[in-house]
Amino acid sequence: MFQKTLTPDYHFLEQIEAAGPYLAGACYQCRKCTNGCPVTFAMDLYPDEVIRLVIIGQPQTVLNCDTIWVCAACETCTTRCPNDVKIAELMDCLKEMAVQKGIACPQPQILTLHDTFLKNVKKWGRVFETTFLPQYLLRSGEFLRLWQTGTWRDEMKLAWQMSRKRRFPVLPKTISGKKEVRKILDRHKKRSNPS
Repeated sequence: MFQKTLTPDYHFLEQIEAAGPYLAGACYQCRKCTNGCPVTFAMDLYPDEVIRLVIIGQPQTVLNCDTIWVCAACETCTTRCPNDVKIAELMDCLKEMAVQKGIACPQPQILTLHDTFLKNVKKWGRVFETTFLPQYLLRSGEFLRLWQTGTWRDEMKLAWQMSRKRRFPVLPKTISGKKEVRKILDRHKKRSNPS
């Protein structure tokens, strides 16, 4: 039986760790990250497999997989890791690298959500749902779908209920470190761009 030979990119792990560090090399494949992940049902590669592919230098496979986009960044994997590998942060780094390399996201709405989320955090210093949600709905085309199906009414009712319970504020909560958050996001973008 013929087996494809792997050609490792020995600089890939170094590149990743320079953007982190994420401590990916400390992974010994215990699979606690995969066993605790709530979204493995939607992944094409499990979190432990992504880490292994990073270690053995397979950027094409890793950056083209669905898993990095499916990751909800809930940090269950990071919390469960006995070697303190920053798995959720690593997945974010891989997303940014894929974007920088122009690799198409398998589900465009996920990339739109990711991009809208980061822009919202950059603007306000934290997520401000009142602007984040409408921006995402418009940018992703979901607003048009809601309009065409008539389900926008249900969404408006939900928004009204949330605002009555003060879960959908009119004004954003201010934070004192907006400039610092912007600097972190700009620095991360530069570091994850391996040009």
